Amino acid sequence: MPNLRAIETFVKALEGGSIASAARQLGISPAAASQNISRLERELGTRLITRTTRSMALTEAGERYLSRVAPVLDELEKAQSDASQVHGELHGRLRVACMAAFGRHILAPLLPAFAHRHPQVNLELLVTDRHVHVLKEDVDISICYRDVLEPGMSVRPLAAVPRILCASPEYLRRHGYPQVAEDLLQHACLLYRRERDGRFMRWPFTRDGQRVDPPLRIAAIGTDIDTVTEFAVSGGGITWVGTFVARHHIQEGRLVPLILKPPRKRHKGQLAFEDDTLDFFACFRDRKYVPTKVRAFVDYLLETLPGHPSLERLPNEAEWGRADFPPLTPNTPYP
Repeated sequence: MPNLRAIETFVKALEGGSIASAARQLGISPAAASQNISRLERELGTRLITRTTRSMALTEAGERYLSRVAPVLDELEKAQSDASQVHGELHGRLRVACMAAFGRHILAPLLPAFAHRHPQVNLELLVTDRHVHVLKEDVDISICYRDVLEPGMSVRPLAAVPRILCASPEYLRRHGYPQVAEDLLQHACLLYRRERDGRFMRWPFTRDGQRVDPPLRIAAIGTDIDTVTEFAVSGGGITWVGTFVARHHIQEGRLVPLILKPPRKRHKGQLAFEDDTLDFFACFRDRKYVPTKVRAFVDYLLETLPGHPSLERLPNEAEWGRADFPPLTPNTPYP
């Protein structure tokens, strides 16, 4: 009977799209992974994969073999995961991918308590704003926001994060405080561009209830939201970010939250800036089966995220007190 490790290497290579991907998932060298597949082909007496320097493709025999062994290997992995609990303890590696800012500000501070609760789980955190291929990169769970959810993934809502417009006191001294949405068109705007697809994070402008994209004066664009925020802290313009990114800057006086007045209802055609949230989800690669350690991690997040101070809305205009943030016209220097 062919070696189980060789079968696993063959299946992982096809799932990940390369022998190198299989090697990474299995913790072996690419040369060892290639040898495993060659050994499997010799034992079966047939070629399973046609390989070139840049790609690989299944042969007809390889397609038939993969269709039979992949489900079996999947069931073995599930059985191993379920059996890995010894006296109720979770075991094994848990690889979590998440958006950079969420990982930096929210997830990382929560991980020590989870690790203490489950000391036999080896946590691996992949923090990036690029596209993460869950299968190729052997990710157990991916945390991302609604706009970048992948079709076909099983998802679980985690948190709805308020977002806020803000600028530095220095910028407001020089350029004034915007009062209504229309005023933003005369200010330097700092935008976030998603690294995974190159698209801008649209600001929530509406006109008569319809989403619109008015012409903004774009002062800078960044693919890392913390970098964009630091640009705002340094007086570069106005940005729109999640409260979990802006909160400590606001509390320490480096940023000022901007509270815009709503448009008058009787005036049609007025521009509005609608508050909305950044909705984060836990994404799984298998709809039918969620490993116990993944389920435990999601349950932990659902337990700890509600009430997390960095995810709550910032105090409103009255609660902040206008002694700190006085209302100004767009042309009035900030005191």
